[in-house]
Amino acid sequence: MKLFSATVLSLSIVASAADGQQTIIEGARAMPTTEDIRAVAPALEKYAKDVVRGDLWQRPGLSVRDRSIVTVAALIARDQTVELPYYLNLALDNGVKPIELSEIITHLGFYTGWANAMDAVAAAKDVFKSRNIGADHLPPASGPQLPLDEAAEAQRATRVGEQFGKITPSLVQYTTDVLFRDLWLRPGLAPRDRSLVTVSALVATGQVAQITYHLNRAMDNGLTKEEAGEVVGHLAFYAGWPNAFSAAPAVKDVIEKRSR
Repeated sequence: MKLFSATVLSLSIVASAADGQQTIIEGARAMPTTEDIRAVAPALEKYAKDVVRGDLWQRPGLSVRDRSIVTVAALIARDQTVELPYYLNLALDNGVKPIELSEIITHLGFYTGWANAMDAVAAAKDVFKSRNIGADHLPPASGPQLPLDEAAEAQRATRVGEQFGKITPSLVQYTTDVLFRDLWLRPGLAPRDRSLVTVSALVATGQVAQITYHLNRAMDNGLTKEEAGEVVGHLAFYAGWPNAFSAAPAVKDVIEKRSR
């Protein structure tokens, strides 16, 4: 499995996992080539080659599949669609299934906004077409759901209702009915991966206040403390050092409290 090509390809040309051929993605805004980057910022090209491709993606604390999920989630959350086709293809090469990418986009429609999800749809549509990914590879709009922990959900709903029910009853109702009794129960994305997507999006967009709840949920769903730490380090490159360091105290607090 190739993690990165020797050069950073233009995002209007992406590799097909099926046959290794290059497919032109019409309408895609081209990401700068290695030569473009070197002509403007040679140090940036060196960091991309030596640190991002040469070290970050090789670290053992998080699988390349998980790093792809984290990166795709961050790009969608930040509406950074220039690089998105490349990383969608890389995710597919790294073992993320089309059904999972579809669910990631749907999930982030709620956690990063409808417009961001629609921009991701536009990027993914061409990637899916180039790889012959059709409706039979995608999740149904509705169907059987994962089992719900009724006691835990009742506690969450009661707590949120008491805090915000009088101020914004619509938010409380949609949070219960649409998010936690529907979206989070969709089987196309494992709970652990859905939590990984959520935490990645929160870190990438600086939503520190939400990290504690969702990181605890992620760890309940199987994310390890080592993986949580690697997520923050990975996102320093894809969402910036300030967002990573803003998230670090919340991540540290969750891990330390769970270790007691």
